[in-house]
Amino acid sequence: MTRVIAGCTLTFFLAACQPGGEVAVPGDSKDHAGYAGIAADETIRFTGTEPFWGGTAQGERLVYNTPETPDGTTITVKRFAGRGGLALSGNLGDSRFDLTITEGECSDGMSDRSYPFTATLVVGGENRQGCAWTDAKRFKGPANP
Repeated sequence: MTRVIAGCTLTFFLAACQPGGEVAVPGDSKDHAGYAGIAADETIRFTGTEPFWGGTAQGERLVYNTPETPDGTTITVKRFAGRGGLALSGNLGDSRFDLTITEGECSDGMSDRSYPFTATLVVGGENRQGCAWTDAKRFKGPANP
């Protein structure tokens, strides 16, 4: 079941998860090119709350941190550019790790920042919501909230 949920999360912007039905997908339905809003060599920074989590990703390297692992855990991910966003997939220990980054204003609910991307993480069967930014598309608001 976890793999089905993760698979649907990762491919939501390319195909329907339910037989015979279409899901609402971001982007132009006539545009079949992969998402190009974040360059392959650009660093993506992401953060989430409840529970607190975050990290960075660049290329095939992702560093994921939590309060229990403040220095982070480095994992190898595969990058998939779908319609309207990116998917970064790998394994965190014995758990599947699937992070999707899509364009859309995002608030972390704790600061006065506004982020240009939403981040959805499925790790170890848990679904987590957060926000993301890059150097080219930064957050708006205080640097140190």
